[in-house]
Amino acid sequence: MPRVKRSVHARKKRRKVLGQAKGYWGLKSKTYRHAKEQVEHSLVYAYRDRKAKKRNFRRLWIIRINAAARREGLSYNQLVAGLRKAEVTLDRKVLADLAVSDPAAFAKIAAQAKAALEKTEKPAKAEKPTEPELVEQAEQPEQPEQPEQQPA
Repeated sequence: MPRVKRSVHARKKRRKVLGQAKGYWGLKSKTYRHAKEQVEHSLVYAYRDRKAKKRNFRRLWIIRINAAARREGLSYNQLVAGLRKAEVTLDRKVLADLAVSDPAAFAKIAAQAKAALEKTEKPAKAEKPTEPELVEQAEQPEQPEQPEQQPA
C-alpha cells in the first residue's frame, strides 16, 4: 500500500475552519485548535436558534392577532375557533400581517368568525332555581291530584 501524505488535505481542512471562524474574537479566529471548538459550538447554536426563531415568530403573530381580535370584541381563541367554523384557512403569519397593515380587512375576517360562532352556539340552558325559590317550593305542601270527574 502506498504512503499517503496528508499535508494538502490537512491544510485545506484547517483553512476552511479558520475561514468559518473569521470575525471571532482573539485566538478563536487565529489558532486552529480554538477556532475548531468555537466553530463547532457556533454550528450547534445556529441549529438550535433556527428552531427557536420559528417559535418566537409564532408567539409574536399570536400576540398581534390577539390584540387585533380584542379590538373587534373577540379573544384569540374565539377568533381561531370562529375562523375554523367559517372554514377560513388563513395562517397566523397572514392574519398577523393583516392585523398590522390592514385593520379594515382584519375586521371583516373577525366579523366572519363572530358570525360563525353565533350560528353554532348552543341554546342557553334553563337556569337553575335560586335558593329563595327552592325554599318557597319546599314550604308549600304538595296537593294531591284529584281525578277528573266525567259527566254522567
